[in-house]
Amino acid sequence: MTFPPDSGPPASGRLAERLARLIAASGPISVAHYMAEANAHYYGTRDPLGAAGDFTTAPEISQMFGELCGLWLADLWLRAGRPAGAAYVELGPGRGTLAADALRAMRAAGLAPPVHLVETSPALREAQASRIPAARWHDDPSTLPEDGPLLIVANEFFDALPVRQWVAAKDGWRELLVTHRGDAFERVPGPRVPAPYDADPGTVVEASPASVAVMGDIARRIAAQGGAALIVDYGHERSGVGDTLQAVSAHAFADPWREPGERDLTAHVDFQALAEAARAAGADVCGPATQGDWLKAMGIDTRAAALAAAAPARAGEIAAARDRLTGAEQMGKLFKAMAVVAPGWPRPGGF
Repeated sequence: MTFPPDSGPPASGRLAERLARLIAASGPISVAHYMAEANAHYYGTRDPLGAAGDFTTAPEISQMFGELCGLWLADLWLRAGRPAGAAYVELGPGRGTLAADALRAMRAAGLAPPVHLVETSPALREAQASRIPAARWHDDPSTLPEDGPLLIVANEFFDALPVRQWVAAKDGWRELLVTHRGDAFERVPGPRVPAPYDADPGTVVEASPASVAVMGDIARRIAAQGGAALIVDYGHERSGVGDTLQAVSAHAFADPWREPGERDLTAHVDFQALAEAARAAGADVCGPATQGDWLKAMGIDTRAAALAAAAPARAGEIAAARDRLTGAEQMGKLFKAMAVVAPGWPRPGGF
């Protein structure tokens, strides 16, 4: 393929070439490095959501999800005594759909907080601004307000943060690294590392230092300032073993080692690691519960019935959305909800 003199290969191609050159010059890179580079390009250059994108998240399935997140925060704020200066914060807010639904529900409960969105993607910031024009944007949580409680939602945020991987070999544990051969990237065992425990050869373990660091940061802020965080994501309740890194493109699984920056790369969230980081930072933790159980405890069936009564022609659509969010074979079991709460605040609903 040829390009005009003032152009060049597509940006994703340039990313692949840059990573290939880096590997050729310096050797294999960590899985976390590869994942971070790929997702930074991926999210920075597109709106990946919806039928025309690569995947659909819970807020895009039904307004009920965002509304119940907003009511969860408002209920906790009310029972905490309506503390002044509370701010709504969302990490990785997608198109702003969840925030818009949550804020509408919060206003109905008497809470109209300023909005702070942690987002680095120019494309997604533009979509968010169309729904929440008064929001303030942040590249990371470090610049969030320090003068009041933080009411935080993170839906499908942690799964996109980079993970490191290690594999048990016959001669000990080795970190898996990424190299480049032919027209694709692939993982290879790297140098030996101290063994975390005995395991059969081929066993893979993952960890996300980036996720633990972010959780520690927001938990410290919550413990110091008051507030709570609702974490909803797919993953496992307890730390375990297994290779969970995957790629999605056009609503189907894809090869994560081809076309970096053109596919959404995610890994299962380790809720035990997040909970331990939050407690170490001084916050209280509730859950995790399955998403289905949490939504049912928060009243999704009642809300679905009210929406169906108001719009009978959409009753089947509303029921299907509820089932998709709560069904054990759909999102209800794989996805989990966990609360991080300031010491002294009430126990949150749904747990």
